[in-house]
Amino acid sequence: MMDEQPKLFIAGHRGMVGGATERAARNRGYSDIVTRTRSELPLDDKASVDQFFAEQRPDWVILAAAKVGGIVANDEQPADFIRENILIATNVIDAAWRNGATRLLFLGSSCIYPREAEQPISETSLLTGPLEPTNSAYAVAKIAGKEMCDAYRKQHGFDAFTVMPSNVYGIGDNFHPDHSHVAAGLMRRLHAAKVEGYEEVAIWGTGRPLREFIFSEDIGDACLFLMENYREGGMINAGSGEEVSIAELAAMIRDVVGYEGRLTFDPSKPDGTPRKIMDNSRIKAMGWEPSTQLREGLAHMYDWFLEHIADAKGQTA
Repeated sequence: MMDEQPKLFIAGHRGMVGGATERAARNRGYSDIVTRTRSELPLDDKASVDQFFAEQRPDWVILAAAKVGGIVANDEQPADFIRENILIATNVIDAAWRNGATRLLFLGSSCIYPREAEQPISETSLLTGPLEPTNSAYAVAKIAGKEMCDAYRKQHGFDAFTVMPSNVYGIGDNFHPDHSHVAAGLMRRLHAAKVEGYEEVAIWGTGRPLREFIFSEDIGDACLFLMENYREGGMINAGSGEEVSIAELAAMIRDVVGYEGRLTFDPSKPDGTPRKIMDNSRIKAMGWEPSTQLREGLAHMYDWFLEHIADAKGQTA
Protein backbone atom coordinates (compact mmCIF):
# COMPACT_ATOMS: atom_id res chain seq x y z
CA MET A 1 0.00 0.00 0.00
CA MET A 2 1.12 3.54 -0.64
CA ASP A 3 2.55 5.53 2.27
CA GLU A 4 -0.17 8.19 2.04
CA GLN A 5 -3.59 6.61 2.05
CA PRO A 6 -6.00 7.49 -0.76
CA LYS A 7 -9.60 8.39 -0.06
CA LEU A 8 -11.42 5.37 -1.45
CA PHE A 9 -15.00 5.32 -2.72
CA ILE A 10 -16.50 1.84 -3.13
CA ALA A 11 -19.66 2.04 -5.22
CA GLY A 12 -21.92 -0.91 -4.57
CA HIS A 13 -20.64 -1.84 -1.09
CA ARG A 14 -23.95 -3.54 -0.27
CA GLY A 15 -23.45 -5.99 -3.12
CA MET A 16 -21.43 -9.19 -2.98
CA VAL A 17 -18.25 -7.94 -4.71
CA GLY A 18 -18.46 -4.42 -3.32
CA GLY A 19 -18.90 -5.75 0.20
CA ALA A 20 -15.98 -8.13 -0.20
CA THR A 21 -13.84 -5.30 -1.55
CA GLU A 22 -14.69 -3.10 1.42
CA ARG A 23 -13.73 -5.91 3.82
CA ALA A 24 -10.49 -6.44 1.90
CA ALA A 25 -9.70 -2.71 2.06
CA ARG A 26 -10.24 -2.56 5.81
CA ASN A 27 -8.16 -5.71 6.29
CA ARG A 28 -5.35 -4.04 4.32
CA GLY A 29 -5.45 -0.99 6.58
CA TYR A 30 -7.45 1.48 4.51
CA SER A 31 -9.41 3.76 6.81
CA ASP A 32 -10.62 6.65 4.62
CA ILE A 33 -13.37 4.69 2.88
CA VAL A 34 -16.54 6.32 1.53
CA THR A 35 -19.71 4.33 0.85
CA ARG A 36 -23.29 5.17 0.00
CA THR A 37 -26.41 3.03 -0.21
CA ARG A 38 -28.59 3.10 -3.31
CA SER A 39 -31.19 5.26 -1.52
CA GLU A 40 -28.49 7.71 -0.43
CA LEU A 41 -26.88 7.91 -3.88
CA PRO A 42 -28.77 6.62 -6.94
CA LEU A 43 -25.91 6.09 -9.35
CA ASP A 44 -28.20 6.17 -12.37
CA ASP A 45 -29.05 9.81 -11.55
CA LYS A 46 -26.42 12.13 -13.03
CA ALA A 47 -27.18 15.16 -10.83
CA SER A 48 -26.85 13.11 -7.64
CA VAL A 49 -23.60 11.53 -8.77
CA ASP A 50 -22.11 14.88 -9.82
CA GLN A 51 -23.00 16.43 -6.47
CA PHE A 52 -21.53 13.51 -4.53
CA PHE A 53 -18.19 13.62 -6.34
CA ALA A 54 -17.95 17.40 -6.10
CA GLU A 55 -18.45 17.20 -2.32
CA GLN A 56 -16.42 14.06 -1.51
CA ARG A 57 -13.66 14.14 -4.19
CA PRO A 58 -12.35 10.60 -3.64
CA ASP A 59 -8.86 9.73 -4.88
CA TRP A 60 -9.64 6.15 -5.83
CA VAL A 61 -12.93 4.70 -7.07
CA ILE A 62 -13.94 1.05 -7.25
CA LEU A 63 -17.11 0.76 -9.33
CA ALA A 64 -18.69 -2.51 -8.26
CA ALA A 65 -22.29 -1.26 -8.42
CA ALA A 66 -24.52 -2.72 -11.12
CA LYS A 67 -27.93 -4.11 -11.83
CA VAL A 68 -27.22 -7.85 -11.83
CA GLY A 69 -29.18 -11.07 -12.10
CA GLY A 70 -29.16 -14.61 -13.41
CA ILE A 71 -30.18 -16.02 -16.77
CA VAL A 72 -33.94 -15.55 -16.15
CA ALA A 73 -33.71 -11.90 -15.09
CA ASN A 74 -31.34 -11.04 -17.96
CA ASP A 75 -33.64 -12.67 -20.49
CA GLU A 76 -36.84 -11.05 -19.16
CA GLN A 77 -35.54 -7.53 -18.40
CA PRO A 78 -32.97 -6.66 -21.10
CA ALA A 79 -34.06 -3.01 -21.33
CA ASP A 80 -33.62 -2.50 -17.59
CA PHE A 81 -30.22 -4.17 -17.60
CA ILE A 82 -28.75 -2.18 -20.48
CA ARG A 83 -30.23 1.18 -19.43
CA GLU A 84 -29.33 1.11 -15.73
CA ASN A 85 -25.84 -0.28 -16.20
CA ILE A 86 -24.89 2.17 -18.95
CA LEU A 87 -26.16 5.05 -16.82
CA ILE A 88 -24.20 3.89 -13.77
CA ALA A 89 -20.95 3.55 -15.73
CA THR A 90 -21.38 6.84 -17.60
CA ASN A 91 -22.24 8.89 -14.52
CA VAL A 92 -19.56 7.50 -12.20
CA ILE A 93 -16.62 7.36 -14.62
CA ASP A 94 -17.23 10.88 -15.92
CA ALA A 95 -17.82 12.42 -12.47
CA ALA A 96 -14.75 10.68 -11.03
CA TRP A 97 -12.52 12.11 -13.75
CA ARG A 98 -14.06 15.59 -13.58
CA ASN A 99 -13.56 15.78 -9.82
CA GLY A 100 -9.93 14.73 -9.62
CA ALA A 101 -9.96 11.00 -8.93
CA THR A 102 -6.59 9.49 -9.80
CA ARG A 103 -7.57 5.83 -10.24
CA LEU A 104 -10.77 3.99 -11.11
CA LEU A 105 -11.49 0.26 -11.27
CA PHE A 106 -14.55 -0.75 -13.26
CA LEU A 107 -15.86 -4.23 -12.51
CA GLY A 108 -16.84 -6.07 -15.66
CA SER A 109 -18.34 -9.51 -16.18
CA SER A 110 -17.08 -12.55 -18.03
CA CYS A 111 -20.35 -12.57 -20.02
CA ILE A 112 -18.89 -9.78 -22.18
CA TYR A 113 -16.75 -12.37 -23.98
CA PRO A 114 -18.12 -14.07 -27.11
CA ARG A 115 -20.29 -17.13 -26.54
CA GLU A 116 -17.94 -19.32 -28.58
CA ALA A 117 -14.65 -17.73 -27.48
CA GLU A 118 -11.57 -19.91 -27.57
CA GLN A 119 -10.91 -21.40 -24.12
CA PRO A 120 -9.38 -20.38 -21.81
CA ILE A 121 -10.58 -16.87 -22.66
CA SER A 122 -7.90 -14.21 -22.93
CA GLU A 123 -8.48 -10.48 -22.70
CA THR A 124 -7.90 -10.22 -26.47
CA SER A 125 -11.05 -12.28 -27.15
CA LEU A 126 -13.31 -9.28 -26.52
CA LEU A 127 -15.49 -8.36 -29.54
CA THR A 128 -14.24 -11.27 -31.66
CA GLY A 129 -17.61 -13.04 -31.93
CA PRO A 130 -21.33 -13.01 -31.04
CA LEU A 131 -22.42 -12.73 -27.40
CA GLU A 132 -24.56 -15.20 -25.47
CA PRO A 133 -28.12 -14.09 -26.42
CA THR A 134 -29.63 -14.58 -22.96
CA ASN A 135 -27.51 -11.83 -21.40
CA SER A 136 -26.39 -9.75 -24.38
CA ALA A 137 -28.00 -6.51 -23.11
CA TYR A 138 -26.10 -6.68 -19.83
CA ALA A 139 -22.92 -7.66 -21.65
CA VAL A 140 -23.16 -4.68 -24.03
CA ALA A 141 -23.58 -2.33 -21.06
CA LYS A 142 -20.45 -3.76 -19.45
CA ILE A 143 -18.53 -3.52 -22.72
CA ALA A 144 -19.58 0.14 -22.93
CA GLY A 145 -18.22 0.74 -19.42
CA LYS A 146 -14.93 -0.90 -20.32
CA GLU A 147 -14.64 1.14 -23.51
CA MET A 148 -15.45 4.31 -21.58
CA CYS A 149 -12.55 3.61 -19.20
CA ASP A 150 -10.25 3.13 -22.20
CA ALA A 151 -11.51 6.30 -23.89
CA TYR A 152 -11.05 8.47 -20.80
CA ARG A 153 -7.57 7.02 -20.39
CA LYS A 154 -6.67 7.82 -24.01
CA GLN A 155 -8.23 11.30 -24.23
CA HIS A 156 -7.79 12.58 -20.67
CA GLY A 157 -5.01 10.45 -19.19
CA PHE A 158 -7.42 9.12 -16.55
CA ASP A 159 -6.02 5.99 -14.91
CA ALA A 160 -9.16 3.88 -15.33
CA PHE A 161 -9.15 0.16 -16.05
CA THR A 162 -11.47 -2.85 -16.02
CA VAL A 163 -11.30 -6.07 -13.99
CA MET A 164 -13.00 -9.08 -15.52
CA PRO A 165 -13.96 -11.61 -12.83
CA SER A 166 -15.12 -15.14 -13.49
CA ASN A 167 -18.42 -16.27 -11.92
CA VAL A 168 -18.43 -14.85 -8.38
CA TYR A 169 -20.20 -16.57 -5.50
CA GLY A 170 -20.04 -16.33 -1.71
CA ILE A 171 -20.71 -13.96 1.17
CA GLY A 172 -23.55 -11.55 0.43
CA ASP A 173 -24.74 -13.38 -2.67
CA ASN A 174 -28.23 -12.78 -4.05
CA PHE A 175 -30.56 -15.69 -3.26
CA HIS A 176 -33.66 -14.30 -4.99
CA PRO A 177 -35.71 -17.21 -6.43
CA ASP A 178 -35.83 -15.63 -9.90
CA HIS A 179 -32.85 -13.28 -10.10
CA SER A 180 -29.96 -15.22 -8.54
CA HIS A 181 -26.91 -16.63 -10.30
CA VAL A 182 -26.35 -20.35 -10.55
CA ALA A 183 -24.53 -21.14 -7.29
CA ALA A 184 -26.89 -19.12 -5.09
CA GLY A 185 -29.96 -20.33 -6.96
CA LEU A 186 -28.94 -23.96 -6.55
CA MET A 187 -28.09 -23.48 -2.89
CA ARG A 188 -31.45 -21.92 -2.12
CA ARG A 189 -33.38 -24.65 -3.95
CA LEU A 190 -31.45 -27.53 -2.43
CA HIS A 191 -31.77 -26.05 1.04
CA ALA A 192 -35.55 -25.70 0.55
CA ALA A 193 -35.73 -29.27 -0.75
CA LYS A 194 -33.94 -30.53 2.38
CA VAL A 195 -36.24 -28.57 4.70
CA GLU A 196 -39.41 -29.63 2.87
CA GLY A 197 -38.30 -33.23 2.37
CA TYR A 198 -38.47 -33.26 -1.43
CA GLU A 199 -37.22 -36.46 -3.02
CA GLU A 200 -36.03 -34.80 -6.21
CA VAL A 201 -34.81 -31.44 -7.51
CA ALA A 202 -34.91 -30.65 -11.24
CA ILE A 203 -32.16 -28.35 -12.53
CA TRP A 204 -32.34 -26.24 -15.69
CA GLY A 205 -30.38 -27.52 -18.68
CA THR A 206 -28.25 -30.56 -19.28
CA GLY A 207 -25.76 -29.99 -16.45
CA ARG A 208 -22.90 -30.18 -18.95
CA PRO A 209 -21.87 -26.49 -19.27
CA LEU A 210 -18.53 -25.74 -17.64
CA ARG A 211 -17.99 -22.72 -15.42
CA GLU A 212 -15.16 -21.12 -13.47
CA PHE A 213 -16.03 -19.79 -10.00
CA ILE A 214 -14.22 -17.39 -7.70
CA PHE A 215 -15.08 -16.78 -4.05
CA SER A 216 -16.29 -13.28 -3.15
CA GLU A 217 -13.49 -12.62 -0.65
CA ASP A 218 -10.89 -13.60 -3.25
CA ILE A 219 -12.20 -11.20 -5.90
CA GLY A 220 -12.39 -8.43 -3.27
CA ASP A 221 -8.74 -9.05 -2.46
CA ALA A 222 -7.88 -9.10 -6.19
CA CYS A 223 -9.51 -5.69 -6.71
CA LEU A 224 -7.39 -4.10 -3.97
CA PHE A 225 -4.27 -5.85 -5.24
CA LEU A 226 -4.86 -4.48 -8.72
CA MET A 227 -5.62 -0.96 -7.48
CA GLU A 228 -2.26 -1.00 -5.74
CA ASN A 229 -0.18 -2.71 -8.43
CA TYR A 230 -1.75 -2.65 -11.91
CA ARG A 231 -0.85 0.24 -14.22
CA GLU A 232 -1.40 -1.04 -17.76
CA GLY A 233 -4.98 0.08 -18.39
CA GLY A 234 -7.40 -1.84 -20.56
CA MET A 235 -8.74 -4.88 -18.77
CA ILE A 236 -7.39 -7.84 -16.87
CA ASN A 237 -8.99 -11.17 -15.99
CA ALA A 238 -9.28 -12.25 -12.37
CA GLY A 239 -10.48 -15.80 -11.86
CA SER A 240 -9.74 -18.96 -9.92
CA GLY A 241 -8.80 -21.29 -12.76
CA GLU A 242 -11.06 -23.87 -11.05
CA GLU A 243 -13.54 -25.23 -13.61
CA VAL A 244 -16.51 -27.49 -12.91
CA SER A 245 -19.64 -28.56 -14.74
CA ILE A 246 -23.05 -27.40 -13.53
CA ALA A 247 -23.77 -31.01 -12.59
CA GLU A 248 -20.58 -31.17 -10.50
CA LEU A 249 -21.43 -27.84 -8.88
CA ALA A 250 -24.93 -29.07 -8.02
CA ALA A 251 -23.53 -32.24 -6.46
CA MET A 252 -21.04 -30.22 -4.43
CA ILE A 253 -23.76 -27.88 -3.16
CA ARG A 254 -25.98 -30.87 -2.34
CA ASP A 255 -23.15 -32.20 -0.18
CA VAL A 256 -22.59 -28.83 1.54
CA VAL A 257 -26.32 -28.38 2.22
CA GLY A 258 -26.84 -31.98 3.31
CA TYR A 259 -29.67 -32.72 0.87
CA GLU A 260 -30.10 -36.45 0.30
CA GLY A 261 -32.58 -36.46 -2.60
CA ARG A 262 -31.99 -36.96 -6.32
CA LEU A 263 -30.79 -34.36 -8.81
CA THR A 264 -32.31 -34.42 -12.30
CA PHE A 265 -31.74 -32.17 -15.30
CA ASP A 266 -34.22 -30.58 -17.72
CA PRO A 267 -32.63 -30.32 -21.19
CA SER A 268 -35.64 -28.35 -22.48
CA LYS A 269 -34.33 -25.34 -20.51
CA PRO A 270 -31.39 -23.22 -21.81
CA ASP A 271 -27.83 -24.09 -20.86
CA GLY A 272 -26.33 -20.71 -21.65
CA THR A 273 -22.72 -20.54 -22.79
CA PRO A 274 -21.31 -24.09 -23.12
CA ARG A 275 -17.96 -23.36 -21.50
CA LYS A 276 -16.46 -20.31 -19.84
CA ILE A 277 -13.04 -20.39 -18.22
CA MET A 278 -10.71 -17.43 -18.35
CA ASP A 279 -7.00 -17.08 -18.99
CA ASN A 280 -5.75 -15.66 -15.68
CA SER A 281 -2.07 -15.73 -16.59
CA ARG A 282 -1.54 -11.96 -16.41
CA ILE A 283 -2.75 -11.46 -12.84
CA LYS A 284 -1.02 -14.67 -11.80
CA ALA A 285 2.26 -13.36 -13.24
CA MET A 286 1.86 -10.28 -11.03
CA GLY A 287 1.89 -12.53 -7.96
CA TRP A 288 -1.81 -12.83 -7.13
CA GLU A 289 -3.73 -16.09 -6.76
CA PRO A 290 -7.00 -16.92 -4.99
CA SER A 291 -6.77 -18.66 -1.62
CA THR A 292 -10.19 -20.38 -1.43
CA GLN A 293 -11.10 -23.68 -3.08
CA LEU A 294 -14.65 -24.05 -4.39
CA ARG A 295 -15.85 -26.59 -1.81
CA GLU A 296 -14.50 -24.44 1.03
CA GLY A 297 -16.06 -21.29 -0.38
CA LEU A 298 -19.45 -22.95 -0.79
CA ALA A 299 -19.35 -24.01 2.86
CA HIS A 300 -18.67 -20.40 3.93
CA MET A 301 -21.46 -19.25 1.64
CA TYR A 302 -23.94 -21.70 3.16
CA ASP A 303 -23.02 -20.63 6.68
CA TRP A 304 -23.73 -17.02 5.69
CA PHE A 305 -26.99 -18.07 4.03
CA LEU A 306 -28.18 -19.85 7.18
CA GLU A 307 -27.33 -16.84 9.33
CA HIS A 308 -28.69 -14.07 7.10
CA ILE A 309 -31.28 -15.53 4.69
CA ALA A 310 -32.93 -18.62 6.20
CA ASP A 311 -35.52 -18.00 8.92
CA ALA A 312 -35.75 -19.67 12.33
CA LYS A 313 -37.34 -22.80 10.79
CA GLY A 314 -34.58 -23.10 8.25
CA GLN A 315 -36.82 -21.90 5.44
CA THR A 316 -36.11 -18.99 3.11
CA ALA A 317 -37.97 -15.72 2.85
